[in-house]
Amino acid sequence: MLAKLSTRPSVRRWAVPGALGLALLGAGLPAAGADEDTGRGLARFYDQRVRWSACEEMDAPKDLQCGKVTVPLDYGRPAAGSLDLALARYRATGPSRGSVLLNFGGPGGSGVDELSAGGKDFLHLTNGYDVVTFDPRGVGRSSPVSCGPGSVRIMEATDGDEGMEDPRETLRQLRRAAAQCAEHSGRVLPHIGTVNAARDLDVMRQALGDDKLNYLGFSYGTRLGAVYAAQFPHRVGRLVLDGVDTLTEPLAEQGAAGARGQQTALENFLDWCVQDIACPFGQDARDARRQVLRLVGSLDEDPVPSAFGEPFTGQDLVGALSQGLYSRQMWPALERAVAQLVESGDSGGLEGFVSGGVGLPVRRAAGGGLTDPEDVPLDNLPAALMAINCADDPDRPSAEQVTRSLGRLRERYEEASPVFGRYRLTQVLMCYGRPRGTDYIRDEVKGVDTPKMLLVGTRGDPATPYRWTQETAARLGPSAVVLDNKGEGHTGYASSECVHRKVDDFLLYGSLPPSGSSCGPEEGRESGG
Repeated sequence: MLAKLSTRPSVRRWAVPGALGLALLGAGLPAAGADEDTGRGLARFYDQRVRWSACEEMDAPKDLQCGKVTVPLDYGRPAAGSLDLALARYRATGPSRGSVLLNFGGPGGSGVDELSAGGKDFLHLTNGYDVVTFDPRGVGRSSPVSCGPGSVRIMEATDGDEGMEDPRETLRQLRRAAAQCAEHSGRVLPHIGTVNAARDLDVMRQALGDDKLNYLGFSYGTRLGAVYAAQFPHRVGRLVLDGVDTLTEPLAEQGAAGARGQQTALENFLDWCVQDIACPFGQDARDARRQVLRLVGSLDEDPVPSAFGEPFTGQDLVGALSQGLYSRQMWPALERAVAQLVESGDSGGLEGFVSGGVGLPVRRAAGGGLTDPEDVPLDNLPAALMAINCADDPDRPSAEQVTRSLGRLRERYEEASPVFGRYRLTQVLMCYGRPRGTDYIRDEVKGVDTPKMLLVGTRGDPATPYRWTQETAARLGPSAVVLDNKGEGHTGYASSECVHRKVDDFLLYGSLPPSGSSCGPEEGRESGG
């Protein structure tokens, strides 16, 4: 849910749902749709068509094609400049009904990279669609944002108990870091956020030649899909939201929900682990929970050296656990990585779960063109995550309000999770010093008048609790059909054969399950065995 900034290069980039961010989007008003937009100076963007070619600048499967679409930098002033957004697709293998657009979550994850690495999960959809994804504005090759040395400043300001003891100094450091993020992110930063990203989706829809948007969004991608449905209800085709994000809860409440969800996921992981003789915490689940707490505390007091020459602390371990618990398919690898640490003091396996990195100067393409893959800054994922989420959130408590509430918040978070509470709480501070975000999502994304859409909620989801699926469905109105996935892990499409089948049936054939129907747990696939 919330991604901790790291000073280490990431070995793999995970899809990290809802979190914190930066920047005020330039045009926060809803869009009525392509027909009216073309009368406001946007015709040249809606008149384009995507040109596809081999993905020559990246190591990608041979049948993956790459392209781009050009969008306005500022929808309120379309003549003020433009941005290119990176696209990738697998072509339909037979008769096609058009395209289905995918967003893998984050926010801040590169869709192009994700489809290149994990496209096999979506190839069944090529029976009826071109399967298309994209790097949203500010992400990956699409004018990537960065905090440069501000990434280190943010981590230092929020890492450890010092920030809790002297919150005013922490807030001063975060304000300085916000200025560095603005300095290193270029002109896209004031125009980042989900309201503009949803408008970009509509330009993509038209450029792909589709009358309606067919869409599959995961985690943060569900927020993007819901905002699109509110902005362009008459352009909604078959829309699926899996791992449903909240549209209304403040970031502090999101953080507490994430701490509770990950504590539950950790306990489920330990229940699973102790059944294996190789579990590094032994064979007693209650004792294993105590051992995790002791290990975190021990590493905070006496870190071990990492492969990058820096100390690997207890909070680094918490960050690795946070990522590794998103899917039961990762549990065997997480167990081995923790055993490696416990048995030999080697943190290398766990470092593979930590996302982020230090931002380096970016060589930006002229005129908003695509950034070369090798020039995407290492901290783009956490920098974009912060940028998008704070652009979407209107709350900006003052320094006095933060200082007064911090002790009470700390108690709530540590009660929610003795392991993840502190880790989550520091992240709640990261929007401080950044422009106020839009009210549009919280106030206006509701009661959508669209065709039926499918919302998938997973009971054991550590990042987007099932109640968010219920609350968002009630907020969106009668168009929302809920599928209850009684499994574990973040999102259901990749972990449940039942969910996978029902989503594909809806996207390919328009066959919707009854609202409130369910999929049972599927131990074989979820366990990674």
